[in-house]
Amino acid sequence: MKLIRLYPHQLGLVFKDQHYIGLLTEGWHLLGFGQRVIRYNRAEHLHLPCNLSILLADRHFREQVHTVEVREQELCLVYKDGLFNQLLKPGRHVFWKSTVTYDFEMVDCSEAEVGEQVDQRLLDRPELLREMRIHYVDANEEGLLLIEGEYIRKLKAGTYRFWRNGQQVEVLKADKRTQQMEIAGQEILTKDKAGLRINFHLQYRIIDVERALLQNRNPEKQLYLLLQLMLREYVGTLTLDELLAKKAAVQEFVEERLAKETGELGIVVLASGIRDIILPGEVREIMNQVLVAEKQVQAKVILRREENAATRSLLNTAKLLEDNPMLLRLKELEYVEKIADKVNTISLSGGGQVLEQLRTLFIEGKT
Repeated sequence: MKLIRLYPHQLGLVFKDQHYIGLLTEGWHLLGFGQRVIRYNRAEHLHLPCNLSILLADRHFREQVHTVEVREQELCLVYKDGLFNQLLKPGRHVFWKSTVTYDFEMVDCSEAEVGEQVDQRLLDRPELLREMRIHYVDANEEGLLLIEGEYIRKLKAGTYRFWRNGQQVEVLKADKRTQQMEIAGQEILTKDKAGLRINFHLQYRIIDVERALLQNRNPEKQLYLLLQLMLREYVGTLTLDELLAKKAAVQEFVEERLAKETGELGIVVLASGIRDIILPGEVREIMNQVLVAEKQVQAKVILRREENAATRSLLNTAKLLEDNPMLLRLKELEYVEKIADKVNTISLSGGGQVLEQLRTLFIEGKT
């Protein structure tokens, strides 16, 4: 036999050989042989020492507790003295009745999306985060919500929360900014069987997210394949010389064809063009030789043109001098002046005129 005392706000559960005997409240109590008591503070959480159904079978126990039953597809928010305390999952839960005020708020989780029934200030609490899946749609993106494989609606930029209730939730997202696509080193044969590689660039933007993501699988990959086929198709109709001369025509052809094809992909093409045409080594060497030969021919033509012009100029000058003796005299004086600039001293002898002597000297020197 053992005498025990329970103080105010205390309760005791009596057990004997692991069997529940009953509940004790405030006051003095005499325990029987082999009995033991587990003390509880009413203001603290109740840790169950045995199956809850056994305790709830006792009417006195039921009178001292709040019983909360949370069904499947439900959660329960527990508020203690007006403040969020914990989250209860499906099952039966009990709390001591005391001076502490408990409030219980049931949340329906059968719907996939977390609705406004939950206080938005609690959504970032760890207890709730473990029960949710979170998807983010950035400012430059647009999303599509699928539940159990069925398309529901578009999602704009923001944060979206879904319950972990067994439903399959998928958020497809597409970047709506202008994007760049590169086809690097695409090997193509021209009409005259010249093998070459083309680097082609493309700028595009997704304008119809539903069509791009729901009606097509991997639209970027499909766009890349379309671009490859169109380059092969058009370049194959041109010789190497025509291709080098009509690079802009390739761009026009590609953009015109893609405008028809990419509508089904939900994509619009903004710009495109050939970045590089890479020729094989032997073809590049031959073209360099052709270019050198063309430049040499052009140089010879220019040289002959200049020689002909110089000859015509001399001929015209000779005709003028022949028809005008005074002009010839002036020309002779001009040459005398030029020679005098380069001669330090000139010795003259004889009784003739000085100018006639110089003229004779220069003419004889020339002959």
